[in-house]
Amino acid sequence: MSVARPNQPLSLALLNYGKPIDEVDALRPRHLAWIQERIAAGEVLLAGRRASATGGVLLFRGEAEAVEAIARTDPYIIEGAATLEVVGFTAAIANAEIGALLA
Repeated sequence: MSVARPNQPLSLALLNYGKPIDEVDALRPRHLAWIQERIAAGEVLLAGRRASATGGVLLFRGEAEAVEAIARTDPYIIEGAATLEVVGFTAAIANAEIGALLA
């Protein structure tokens, strides 16, 4: 497998639930619709709930500051069901398939 060097700014949005899971799950349809909109806009590459069900992880295209502004529009954040941490990084090396997706 070949290696790509995409040199693309990406950001991880780490969500930590701050309310009981039943309250989080009540907001889930709105949260999932929001994610689908962000994917359609080309902002989110992937998303999922943490295996421990204590929060979620979203991979965004873009610099941390811009991503944080977008992520703060997530219904989970607006409704106070989760807190947000954004970690920006540069994708410096990837397998060829992922590198092609980031180009």
